Amino acid sequence: MRLHRLEVEGFGPFRERQRVDFDAFAADGIFLIAGRTGAGKSSILDAVCFGLYGGVPRYGTAEKRLRSDHSEPGEPSQVVVEFSTTAGRFRVTRSPEYLRPAKRGGGLTTEKAAAELEQLRDGEWQGIASRAVDVANELDAILQLTQEQFLQVILLAQNRFADFLLADSKDRQRLLRRLFGTVRFEDFQNRLDERRRASEQALSGRNATVLARVEEGERLVAAEFPEESEADATGTASTGELGPAQTTAQRIDALQHAVARLRYRAERRAAERDDAELRQQAADAALTVLREDRQAQIERDRARVALRVLDEESGEISQLRELLDRARAAEAVRAPIDAARTAEQRRAQAHAQVDDARARWIASAGQCADVTAVGLRTWARERSTERGGWQHVAGLEERSTERETTQHEAAARVTAATESLQAIDAERAALPAQLADLVAEREQLRVDADRREECERLRDTAQARRTAAVQADAHRAALRTSEIAVADASAALASAQTALATLRQRRLDGFAGELATALVDGEPCAVCGSTEHPRPAAHADPVTADDVADAEEVRDTAAAVERDATATAAAIRAELAVAEARAEGRTPAAADADLLAAEDALARAVDAQEKIVALDLRADELRARVEAIATEHTAASAALATAREAFATAEKAAAEACALIAETRGDFDSVAERMAHVSVQIDAALALADAIDEHRARDENHTEAQTVLRDALADSAFADATQAEAALLPRETQAAHERRITAHSVQREKEREILLQLELRILPEEPIDLTAEETAAADARTVWMQAVTAAQQAALRVEQLHETTESAAREYALSATQTAQHEVLSALAATIKGTGNQRKMDLETFVLAAELEEIVTAANVRLHDMSAGRYQLQHSDERASRNAASGLRIAVYDAFTGQSRPPQSLSGGETFLSSLALALGLAEVVTARAGGIQLDTLFIDEGFGSLDADTLEVAMRTLDELRQGGRTVGVISHVEAMQEAIPAQITVRATSQGPSVIDAA
Repeated sequence: MRLHRLEVEGFGPFRERQRVDFDAFAADGIFLIAGRTGAGKSSILDAVCFGLYGGVPRYGTAEKRLRSDHSEPGEPSQVVVEFSTTAGRFRVTRSPEYLRPAKRGGGLTTEKAAAELEQLRDGEWQGIASRAVDVANELDAILQLTQEQFLQVILLAQNRFADFLLADSKDRQRLLRRLFGTVRFEDFQNRLDERRRASEQALSGRNATVLARVEEGERLVAAEFPEESEADATGTASTGELGPAQTTAQRIDALQHAVARLRYRAERRAAERDDAELRQQAADAALTVLREDRQAQIERDRARVALRVLDEESGEISQLRELLDRARAAEAVRAPIDAARTAEQRRAQAHAQVDDARARWIASAGQCADVTAVGLRTWARERSTERGGWQHVAGLEERSTERETTQHEAAARVTAATESLQAIDAERAALPAQLADLVAEREQLRVDADRREECERLRDTAQARRTAAVQADAHRAALRTSEIAVADASAALASAQTALATLRQRRLDGFAGELATALVDGEPCAVCGSTEHPRPAAHADPVTADDVADAEEVRDTAAAVERDATATAAAIRAELAVAEARAEGRTPAAADADLLAAEDALARAVDAQEKIVALDLRADELRARVEAIATEHTAASAALATAREAFATAEKAAAEACALIAETRGDFDSVAERMAHVSVQIDAALALADAIDEHRARDENHTEAQTVLRDALADSAFADATQAEAALLPRETQAAHERRITAHSVQREKEREILLQLELRILPEEPIDLTAEETAAADARTVWMQAVTAAQQAALRVEQLHETTESAAREYALSATQTAQHEVLSALAATIKGTGNQRKMDLETFVLAAELEEIVTAANVRLHDMSAGRYQLQHSDERASRNAASGLRIAVYDAFTGQSRPPQSLSGGETFLSSLALALGLAEVVTARAGGIQLDTLFIDEGFGSLDADTLEVAMRTLDELRQGGRTVGVISHVEAMQEAIPAQITVRATSQGPSVIDAA
């Protein structure tokens, strides 16, 4: 990777756009970034890191104030980095998030962070990505280095590369993990350990299952063989006993033997059950035979009693049979008798009907009673024809009210049509005057309506002035508070700077005493090397490096607070100026009065416009009415003529109907009443004719029925109908007598048959006793049921013990295989985790130790030359104490003394050279792991001020070697010797106005 160009604007100390052309230093191979402390030398590297990764290493987790404090609110903040890799030449442009003036409404708004990535193709820059997330993804593939790796191998910030040399094992492990991405080994270790725990839990669960099954089987055996359990307790158990000292396999084998013994016992119980069942069946059979004889005795005695009762009922049955025979003979004349009686009743009814119909006919027609059926029907037919001719007149009479209503409605329509025509004439005469009044009123409103746009502009202006006036008051109060905060922050910063300077001076003054506290009799001094310490300095005013670091942190915090307070005051001051300009010198009260007047004027204009619209609509309606009213007048005239014609027609029809109704009504009050009177007469005539015909038919039927009855009596055994009726019985009674006779005969034959069969068995007369046989059968059943229960329980226990034993054997077989697998997995997990080796080194630490060993080897190539062969870094894989990671320690071998010592014992110059060598070795290994990418640009930030002349010369010689092969090395330092030794320079200087500028030489 090679950097070509850098542009910064509104970033860090740089307000105006500054440009750095790194290609200009390609021929020299090394250039110096010089300037006074605080001018912004390191900000150049900050800009490079921000452009490539969107972050600044020096800030860490603190607030990322990337925008220049010197920039005005409307000025941009931007970083442009142009670089090339094997994939091509690229340009990335980034802007941090910052506040800028809002385009509308005043105040400030947040300008979001932005990023854009371009590639140079065919001499033109072409866009690749324009969103921050997309730019980051593209750069990951192009750079092939993480930000951590970039800071470790390309951009070596202030004292950053020395941290790696002086770090303890834990810190060095964290750094190497980030650089080489070995967290995957820890993940693998954790997953493998999870598998081990899961395997251990599964194996424990299976072993617990085996033990539970074995113990359950032993409990079943103990319940079946309690005598052996007692013998086991006293130590006298026989072979095959179950004891806690036995192995699981032996206990399972003992259970299998117990299953065989239980199975033999179950077979014995089954044989006993079968024998008991045979004895129970024999007892039941004997009892059944004896019970049958006893039941036969009972049935024989019952049949004897029943037969005597049936013989006693024989006389009554004979009488019933005689009554039944006489009733059956009378049944032959039952129908003629019933027919003769019915014919007589119907003839009497027909005679009464003739008398009633004749009375009705005389009452309605007034004629004599001596009439025939034919004459009555002829008279009724003639009257019906006459009544049909009156139907039309009756309809006219019913519609008399309807005709009167039609006349009234026709007269009302004439009146309404006349009034409508008069109203139309009156409206047509008034329309021109109404239209003229509307036009005059509209012209009066037009003056106010035409001022609406002007009133809206005045209202908006007044509203903006009022908002600005209120904001100006708020900004003035906020400015006063902010200025107080700036003063307090400046005082706090001055106090922190003074305290820091005092601590630094006390630190320098107490170095001799601090070194004296570390002296040990007999051991060499770290400064002079002497083993004798005759006059060690006193450490009366101890100040540690941590004290100075804490003071620096307090100073930095106070500076950040002061910068924030100053920026806040500047922003409020800018907002106050904008608000005062927009308020145009008005107070909130005056602005409120202007706004109220403008709103009233606007309301009047709006109201006038709305009224004009309504008046225009009304005028259009009146003009349309003028055009439509002529048509309405013609239609109203035609409607009046039609109504008058309809009224005349209705009057004529009513007069004609009244004349016809009067003629048809005659002496009756109405036509309907006359028609009803004739209808009554017709109905009476027809009813009398029907009654005469019915009476004649009933006479004929009566004569025929009497003849049939006389013939039937002549053929029967009865002298007359009265005698026959006396012999008749109801059919239900006949059926009951017949059932009684039949049942008596059948029952008597049945009982005789039963008694005959039982008498042939020659049973004893005394009742048979069943007590002995029932007791024997009950005892046999009890014995059989007990045997069945015992056999079932024995079979069940055999099945339970067999299933338990087989399950235990299966689980035990599976546990053996599972145990072997678990042992392999546990051994592998212990090895990966580091608990299985003497150095307690896990897999990730082992990989990192190998990487560190390679880094140390690469670093020693340069350290040998830089230290003239005196120093050599050593990688130590000794076991660390206090649970630290083993294999990540670094020691320094001193060829002059032949001893190894910790890196912390080196002097400042020796530490710098060792750290530089280690950083360069780390860079080579990291780049090799990143796919062998080529590093054409390298930056080293400070650290040369602690070197003496000889060591500085060695460092310069090393840097000169780094530029071989086309590499460009940038060094940041304010050391004058380096400024003299490196002619190619970039100077960063702070101007008198505050912002810094970059000069290239």
